[in-house]
Amino acid sequence: MSDGRNEKPGTLVRRMPLREGVSRPVVTPIQPSVVYASPSIATLHSQYEGRAHGYTYAREGHPNADLLARKIDMLEEAEGGLILGSGMAAVSATILGLLGAGDHIVGGNQLYGRSLRLMHQDLARFGIATSVADPTDVDAMRAALRPETKMILVEVISNPTLRVADMAGIIALAQEAGVILAVDNTFTTPVAYKPLVEGADITIHSVTKLLAGHSDVTLGYVAARDPAQMKAIYDFAVTVGMTPAPNECWLAERGLYTFPLRFEKAQANAAGLADWLADHPKVARVLYPGRSDHPDHAMAASIVGQAFGNMVSFELKDATEAAADRMVQAAPDLPFAPTLGDVGTTLSHPASSSHRGLTAEGRAALGISDGFFRVSVGIEDLDLLIADFEGGLAAV
Repeated sequence: MSDGRNEKPGTLVRRMPLREGVSRPVVTPIQPSVVYASPSIATLHSQYEGRAHGYTYAREGHPNADLLARKIDMLEEAEGGLILGSGMAAVSATILGLLGAGDHIVGGNQLYGRSLRLMHQDLARFGIATSVADPTDVDAMRAALRPETKMILVEVISNPTLRVADMAGIIALAQEAGVILAVDNTFTTPVAYKPLVEGADITIHSVTKLLAGHSDVTLGYVAARDPAQMKAIYDFAVTVGMTPAPNECWLAERGLYTFPLRFEKAQANAAGLADWLADHPKVARVLYPGRSDHPDHAMAASIVGQAFGNMVSFELKDATEAAADRMVQAAPDLPFAPTLGDVGTTLSHPASSSHRGLTAEGRAALGISDGFFRVSVGIEDLDLLIADFEGGLAAV
């Protein structure tokens, strides 16, 4: 039996770098390598000490994630942002990377359901105390602060009731109190609002949603104004392995190129759908920040101008789960799915999905009944979209 030493040349294949040419690819290459080879120990030292740019191990960073982060940095007017495995990874890395036992965080009382679960059920196990308060009321946020408060976490527009935070007041409060202000900018997007530009300390995105826009990736993004805070978030994320996949980063980068066009079309559709729903006899109320009857319309206009976004919520007059289910089943062309930001419209029922972990009383306090729906409006023809809702509501 041969030991391989006498095999013909070429029968054992070495790894070799791609051959470079005088042209370059127009589309970003996907680089799935988990490991990267350095030419010497000295070079490796230079990489780890920041004197040379390079990659070592994909958990610590890779080219597709870095490129996507730089492009979102451009949108947010940020520097050194980080891509993570999901939006909740970005929220978790921000809190757990910067806070510790004995610290306290104040959150908006209408945060995304999993953010609320993190606040109410998980952080206490790490010795981090939590409170929630109404972000539309700065005095309520101020009353929730304690001497040990280190962070405030809010969404500009809340999920799913679309209430609008008093961002100017909260920014002033955080600066006055000397606490970190982290802003989940997912609903608003950098088209409508740039937290770091306005004075917040940290901006967070679920890239899964509007930025990527096609329901085929799960990614998050976080950027901090203070480089030391950004490093603490990065170190925690790397340690616990919140690594994004190169292929998903590539898909999200592709989505970014059409993001402004998708945003404008979906927003126009949302405004039209909200007006149509408001006139429907089976709809009790419609929540869309662009409508004058929204409780925070003036606040929204002062924060986002005319960029009111693509999210619409509404409540049936028959606010029961049975009525809601009839509508869902009668509108099969409206994907019933707990997501948002897709090119196509999706319908979500918070009581049975994002906020199912709350008690009925807790949901009621937020204004979420069993007949409450959240709609992520897409870029379809508006007449077709209205026809789908007409069919669904006819069954209620």
